[in-house]
Amino acid sequence: MHRRIIAPGALASATLLLAIPASAASYSPGAPGIGDPYYPAYGNGGYDVSHYDLRLKYQPATDELEGTATLLARTTQDLSRFNLDFVLDVGEVRVNGAEAAFRASGEHELEITPRTPLPKGTAVTVVVRYRAVPSTKQAYGFTGWHRTPDGGIGANEPEAAWWWFPSNDHPLDKATYDVSVAVPDGTQAISNGTLQSTVSRLGWTRYNWRSNKPQATYLATLAVGKFDITTGRTDSGVPVINAYSKDLGDNYGAARASVERTGEIAEWLSGYFGKYPYNALGGYVPNTTTGYALETQTRPFYSPRQFANGSNVSVVVHELAHQWYGDLVSVAGWKDIWINEGFARYAQWLWSEHEGEGTAQELADHVYASHPADDGFWTVKPGDPGPDNQFHLAVYDRGALALQALRNEVGDGAFFALLKGWPQKYAHGNASVAAFRAYAEEVSGKPLAAFFDTWLFQPSKPGASAARGASISARDPGTKGAPGRPESWKKIAATNGVHEHPEW
Repeated sequence: MHRRIIAPGALASATLLLAIPASAASYSPGAPGIGDPYYPAYGNGGYDVSHYDLRLKYQPATDELEGTATLLARTTQDLSRFNLDFVLDVGEVRVNGAEAAFRASGEHELEITPRTPLPKGTAVTVVVRYRAVPSTKQAYGFTGWHRTPDGGIGANEPEAAWWWFPSNDHPLDKATYDVSVAVPDGTQAISNGTLQSTVSRLGWTRYNWRSNKPQATYLATLAVGKFDITTGRTDSGVPVINAYSKDLGDNYGAARASVERTGEIAEWLSGYFGKYPYNALGGYVPNTTTGYALETQTRPFYSPRQFANGSNVSVVVHELAHQWYGDLVSVAGWKDIWINEGFARYAQWLWSEHEGEGTAQELADHVYASHPADDGFWTVKPGDPGPDNQFHLAVYDRGALALQALRNEVGDGAFFALLKGWPQKYAHGNASVAAFRAYAEEVSGKPLAAFFDTWLFQPSKPGASAARGASISARDPGTKGAPGRPESWKKIAATNGVHEHPEW
């Protein structure tokens, strides 16, 4: 006879297990990442957010941000714990009204353990109270919050939310927003969507903004400072609000001459991409040292450096094109960035045609001819460039070249039907390069797998035969009949840094 020895600790554990309902075994923590291979820690698993209500107070003199964020979500699994992406200092978290345990982990994770586990399909309200100086917080060696002489800005890609509100920070989880910001009188707070109201009391003014259509977290923006604000309406009646820092200096005139054409450009783009999809429009130019621009939904962010050499309407075209390609239809994963950047760059080429400064064909011929086969430009695959090359010039220029080649392959009728049909097919959702190829085959009736592989996925310059097959000039520069440089090229090239982030 053999007696089985059970250690006291093991006995206690076994007793505890027996005391827990069998169904509790199904509860598990939500993943600390949403599953994007480019950024494994970005986003979170286990829930889906439908709405963010952000009630904030910001002091420009000290860069102190105080906030209460209320997230409305629904669980997608039996959830014992979940994460939010956030780097600021948290004072309290409540889940469905009850205090919840929380702790910071990793570079940018806020781990939350609710008092009781959450069954799959449960509606959840999460309240997070926080206070910090955003510009002092870094993750992975950089910050997505930018100080200005009179305030601060939250605008970055692929991450910005961590520095001003807790979120499920990935384009796969879109939501609507109410952003309410109190700032000292004489200072303004700019955000996405429509300005619902302003209320002044005891030296503070509160600005209440609303985005009523699904919006990715990186497309949410906040800018606090002293702005000159202009208002208007497009021909179709969409209200336009633009804002310019009062201290832009020599760049002020060029910035305003460019961004004030926002309504005109949006109307023009709707002829190619379909009806403008939102109830608000505009842009803002703060006095920041950053060099990039960003397609923050309904109200793009522009750096003053975009206008250092004069007006730059082309960059406005680029960021407004993103309202359809990138905002209305967002990437399924960050590897699908071509769906954003190749199309926004191609919109600039169409604008060049519109302005009589070079056709899209001439621009495509120039791109192909100006990069020899041994240029590293061709080693970047626009269809899957890798996280280090996500905003490489090739994603833009080679990406737009692929679109002109596709236009020549399927014909103008099918191509422009594609441009307009795609945003309608995936409106307010997400889609991949593979889905676009399938849709292009459906609309054109042509098999396009080999075509897409050549122009988007091979780490080499498409050969002369492939170029000729897609009606792209294969003549070498300097030879008779070689493509010249279109008049618009300098303007377009001036926008090459629109998404370059020196801090990376």
